[in-house]
Amino acid sequence: MRAEGGGAMRHTLTQEGVLGSPVRNLVSILVFVGTVIVVATIAYMAAGWSFADAIYMVLLTVYTVGYGEVRPIDTPYLHAVTVGTMVLGCTGMILLTSALVQFMTVMQLRQLLSPNRMQAKVDKLSDHVIVCGYGRIGVMLARDLAQGGLPLVVLERSTDRLAEAEAAGHLALPGDATDEQALVVAGIHRARALATVLPDDAANVFITLSARNLAPGIEIIARGEAPTTESKLRHAGADQVVLPTHIGAERIARMLLYPESRAARDEAGLHRAEQALDGVGLSLESVTIAPQSAAADATVADIERRGAGAFLIARIQREGADMAGRPGSDEIVHAGDRVTVVARNPVAAARVLLAPRGEIRVGRNTY
Repeated sequence: MRAEGGGAMRHTLTQEGVLGSPVRNLVSILVFVGTVIVVATIAYMAAGWSFADAIYMVLLTVYTVGYGEVRPIDTPYLHAVTVGTMVLGCTGMILLTSALVQFMTVMQLRQLLSPNRMQAKVDKLSDHVIVCGYGRIGVMLARDLAQGGLPLVVLERSTDRLAEAEAAGHLALPGDATDEQALVVAGIHRARALATVLPDDAANVFITLSARNLAPGIEIIARGEAPTTESKLRHAGADQVVLPTHIGAERIARMLLYPESRAARDEAGLHRAEQALDGVGLSLESVTIAPQSAAADATVADIERRGAGAFLIARIQREGADMAGRPGSDEIVHAGDRVTVVARNPVAAARVLLAPRGEIRVGRNTY
């Protein structure tokens, strides 16, 4: 978070130093010149001039055209108004011309140098990750990679999202990731991995095909929205496919199936073990065996056999006793025991541990 905030602050300071100052100068001088014109016009009208004559005289003086007075300047008051208009108006126009030149120069330099500076930094990278898309998933992915110290390049075609990526301190390049040239510019031949996380399945498939064709050895992780897209992405060359919708639904199902898991992990201090298991595709879940459960009064071996490899019983907590270590295969699980399992398939494990007495069907087997 600190690095991300520092990058955003540096970006803001750069914006203010390079662009903000000319804009402020230009606006301030426009206000000054406008004030001079309005006040001088009112001053001439106070001397009995019409509005048309007054504004005409002021503009002739401010723009230093000097075609001649529209009315005689024959009183000390008119002399003072005219001299003040000349001094302040001409000074304002000189400053306004300078501010306009400064503003246009800065804008042109920024447009010319900013992409080149960013590209120069990208050209120095190697063994980095290319993140295609800076939407909801891309923002979180880029943030986590940056916090983990992994170099990355964001490839995004939206100007607004590109600015957000730069403000977050990431190297970001404008471009459509479906274009092979954009991937080459992002350094795909030097990258270690590419993550395409666009919300468009067709675009992700196309990007995967292009990336695999350009860099056969690169690791590709692709996002899919529809479950049917997973096979297409793998055929296109993706090494890993992530289905955010499926992951979210599975997470919610686990919360509903195993409401005691969080409390059990807090009591036993198993958070580190849970993180290690998550890394290899396993989960740590806890459930209290109900009296009407089919798992009540069954042995550990019998319950695990019903799961057909979906889980292993790692711990049994019983009122008045806590069995340290993995229970033996002949240990009987009683109603009221809190059972902690290491699950490869949490839903299948819940089917065995929570099912009421009666027939339990697991695959082709019925118990």
